[in-house]
Amino acid sequence: MTLSFFDQFMSPTYLGIPLMALALSLPWILYPIPSSRWLNNRLLALQNWFINRFTQQLLLPLSPGGHKWAALFTSLMLFLITLNMLGLLPYTFTPTTQLSLNMGLAVPLWLATVIIGMRNQPTIALGHLLPEGTPTPLIPVLIIIETISLFIRPLALGVRLTANLTAGHLLIQLIATAAFVLLPLMPTVAILTATLLFLLTLLEVAVAMIQAYVFVLLLSLYLQENV
Repeated sequence: MTLSFFDQFMSPTYLGIPLMALALSLPWILYPIPSSRWLNNRLLALQNWFINRFTQQLLLPLSPGGHKWAALFTSLMLFLITLNMLGLLPYTFTPTTQLSLNMGLAVPLWLATVIIGMRNQPTIALGHLLPEGTPTPLIPVLIIIETISLFIRPLALGVRLTANLTAGHLLIQLIATAAFVLLPLMPTVAILTATLLFLLTLLEVAVAMIQAYVFVLLLSLYLQENV
């Protein structure tokens, strides 16, 4: 029986138990817990340096009211990077290729930014729906367009993460299958294909990190408009 290439993106189960919960709990198990010592080991020092640099870079354009989200954004960044990177290992599953999971992360966080804007500064939040200097006949059309674009934001967040990871994983599997098939027939072409596969794997590692950063960065931009 020949399996579809897209079967790798199905949520796996073992003895009737979905393994999605195990995959989601792995990032919290892998990272070392900060200690109360004055001097940390190299791994903890590197981890703290990365978290501090990322938080500083992400929250630089935000007003002080948005700095309360620092812990949430940093945790989400580490969570998404770990899930994306673990999915590149053999015999693993990438939960972020599931649109349901990505939408479950995007919709509540986007809705929280909108509610904060409506609560703290409703005039400015509603003012984003109508650009200044709009001609009077275009006002109803622009309000409808801006409202639609506002509600499309969480869908764009979830679909962007899902599509990029799914496309990369699928391309890796297609090229790996081609290299495996060509090995006994045309070894030279198979070696060139394997070299391309190695370069594509490096690109996919970069994509896994960049997409997690883009997800959190866009959320911070949405928050910036509402604080």
